[in-house]
Amino acid sequence: MLDLQRLRALHAVSVHGTVGAAASALGYTPSAVSQQIAKLERETRTVLLEREGRGVRLTAEAHRLVDTAQELLAIVERAETELEERRGMPAGRLTIAAFASAARGLMPAVLADLAVRHPALDARLSEIDPHLSVDLVAKGAVDLAVAHDWDIAPMPVPPGVEHAAIGDDRSTLLVPEGHPFAGRDSVRREELGGQRWVCQPPGRVCHDWLLRTMRAAGHEPEIVHQADENPTLVALVAGGLGICLVPRLGRGPLPPGVVEVHLDPTPVRHLYALWRKGAARRPAIAETVRTLQEKWPEVAAHPSR
Repeated sequence: MLDLQRLRALHAVSVHGTVGAAASALGYTPSAVSQQIAKLERETRTVLLEREGRGVRLTAEAHRLVDTAQELLAIVERAETELEERRGMPAGRLTIAAFASAARGLMPAVLADLAVRHPALDARLSEIDPHLSVDLVAKGAVDLAVAHDWDIAPMPVPPGVEHAAIGDDRSTLLVPEGHPFAGRDSVRREELGGQRWVCQPPGRVCHDWLLRTMRAAGHEPEIVHQADENPTLVALVAGGLGICLVPRLGRGPLPPGVVEVHLDPTPVRHLYALWRKGAARRPAIAETVRTLQEKWPEVAAHPSR
């Protein structure tokens, strides 16, 4: 008989791409995941993983087994949902993926509230970029994602995934002290030509937004420095190395040498909670979504604390 936990480990490697990433998502060590898959190989008398450079790749037999594993995990999820629904209270493990600034600025308040009100709920957070987390929900790798899109770049929702709005996060232009924009109340997008930008790397939602917005205004942005984390972008601005656009959520207090300027029209990103279709029946999902929506007004009113 196939062991469900070993199938779950193989499924996680398929979804996350590496043994290490799968282990992180499951809350195990890489060694434990490797051992689970090795035991599954012995039980099935099948090679499931092959070395490829420094990583691994799934064999054709492993891919077929992953399809079966996904079906079995979906059945288990439905059974767990029905049991929790009968109890009428959030319980069990709930895996949540949230993008960086939401993980920093929103999720601590949400998770603390859930821990106090629902001690039987074991909510676990991973920081994951939106373009990855939504797909992880669709594949059953995480239960709930907190993701975002921009006003000019709506987020596609995969089949079988439902979503609910959490709130809107406004962005502001950050410039070095002494910059010509620093003494202004607001700046229009059409005025941003010829500026040196610091921005997140290509492939990130904020990077794509900057390119689309500036090109729509008739400018090709000159991106001189790139960094993943918003605090790094702010530090580069403080050093006088460029300007940047940063959402207010989770940004933190601005350091000396950085001035916040309103950009007209104001760039807005929309925050969403996403889960697999039918999982909203699970009290843990419904209560977490409700708590996200309940906490947002307070967080939005003081986003830089």
